[in-house]
Amino acid sequence: MNRSRRLIMLLALLVPVSAKAESTSLEECLRLALSANYALAVTGHDRQIAEEGVVRAKSGYLPRLDLQGGYTVQAKPQAVQIQNFSAETQDANFGFLSVSATQTIYDFGRTASRARRASLLQEATSRDYEAREKEVYLQVVEAYYGILEARKLLAAAEEEVVQRTDHLRIAKNLYEQGVVTRNDLLQAEVKLADSRQQRLGAANRVENRWLTLDYLTGRPLSFRADLSEASTAAQLPAPEDAERRAVANRPELAALARSVEAGEAEVVEARSAFYPELYVKAGIDYVENSKVREQTIYSATAGVKINLFDGFASTARRREAVESMMKQRDSLRQLREQIRVELRTALNDARVAADRIATVEQAIRQGEENLRINRDRYQEQVGTATDVLDAQTLLTQIKTDFYRAIYDSQVATARVRKAMGEL
Repeated sequence: MNRSRRLIMLLALLVPVSAKAESTSLEECLRLALSANYALAVTGHDRQIAEEGVVRAKSGYLPRLDLQGGYTVQAKPQAVQIQNFSAETQDANFGFLSVSATQTIYDFGRTASRARRASLLQEATSRDYEAREKEVYLQVVEAYYGILEARKLLAAAEEEVVQRTDHLRIAKNLYEQGVVTRNDLLQAEVKLADSRQQRLGAANRVENRWLTLDYLTGRPLSFRADLSEASTAAQLPAPEDAERRAVANRPELAALARSVEAGEAEVVEARSAFYPELYVKAGIDYVENSKVREQTIYSATAGVKINLFDGFASTARRREAVESMMKQRDSLRQLREQIRVELRTALNDARVAADRIATVEQAIRQGEENLRINRDRYQEQVGTATDVLDAQTLLTQIKTDFYRAIYDSQVATARVRKAMGEL
């Protein structure tokens, strides 16, 4: 039994084993990515941080309670001097305790602007998380179809090994019969070695893409399964309709729009630093002092406070807030254009991939026929070994182009959906 037949039988024996392997679908991988992806887990903390920022910003609506206490030791107590008479007014050592409650009555919108900005940033963070989800979804789709593509390319590489193993057998038989020169035999051996090297590279690409998919879905890096040939191909929308849907659905746009509004609220907050703040305060102050009658003082205060000069810090902060707001507006315009380019590029790639499939699919049959003719011609000694090897290389290249076109189409379709915010 020759080597090619043994290899074919070995592959046939492996088919039942792989059929029993665990299977997984694209939908399951996407579901796992949503719950177990490491990047999403990290981004998820930003939402919790933003929620706490809202609580902190709204704390200005509530009163502030302060408690202070301690024990003071003095070298000498304070005293008053009246002519030649001196009288101590406090104990040398004493304890003290102070409790106060301060409530802001009106601050010209400072607290309201701070709270509005925090709420808008929280919403922006949530939309950023949605955008990150869609990025991860696209990465999963690319990895998933990348494995399917790599497996097809591996099968094509293995088929080429079988073909060239069979060609080497034929060349060896003809050489032993004295019909061909040793050059044909050496050429067949070199080409077979090259095909085996290509097969090793194809197998390595399969493994590397599995590592990527396992990482994205939070699975153990040793996980392997059969992947279903699910299709994401769909009728492509018109560019104008796709752009309209992208503007309406892309979470990045919504997130940046909220950031612009938050920047406007920050400008209002920064301007309020130039206005006074009205407040009321209630307090209890206790100082241990045997020299006085009232050691505990109860007080209530209604007051106003305003900063007169802070080294131009408030002015710089207002200018900084204005520049930050303008930056966010420019970023929003930039993002709209980037999305348009991303969408048009994905649409073009999807259309070209579909055309490639239709073109290359017919070429496979022609390549198989070309290989059969050249192989028969070589066995009948009316063709050369180079013609056979070139036909094998051509057929492998055609199949490679076909498989790549199929999965390029799948990924491009997913990119279109992601660009429209519908993945």
